[in-house]
Amino acid sequence: QVQLVESGGGLVQAGGSLRLSCAASGRTFSSSTLAWFRQAPGKEREFVAAISWGGGMTHYADSVKGRFTISRDNAKNTVYLQMNSLKPEDTAVYYCASKGTYYPPRDRYNNWGQGTQVTVSS
Repeated sequence: QVQLVESGGGLVQAGGSLRLSCAASGRTFSSSTLAWFRQAPGKEREFVAAISWGGGMTHYADSVKGRFTISRDNAKNTVYLQMNSLKPEDTAVYYCASKGTYYPPRDRYNNWGQGTQVTVSS
């Protein structure tokens, strides 16, 4: 099992940028599909982005497409989420998640981090 620890959250003004990191431990990281989800207060957790084990396939929610970029460095056991042009509606707790098979990219994650808070002020 891969243990996941997120970092990089914080407070930023609308239009600004943040980069989230998710450090993983465990021998299966390089063969795992990694993803970011988020949960805003009073709302259900939603998919943000996913990346395949080698980084060759990525998938994004429509709400973040063109603004967010997911990437991974298997040598460092880390997955990143670069967030640009942030909006107040991006405010949420962001979670890192992992699983084995890439498809379907939005579902069936069985391993979660503890989350990091992102707050975007208007």
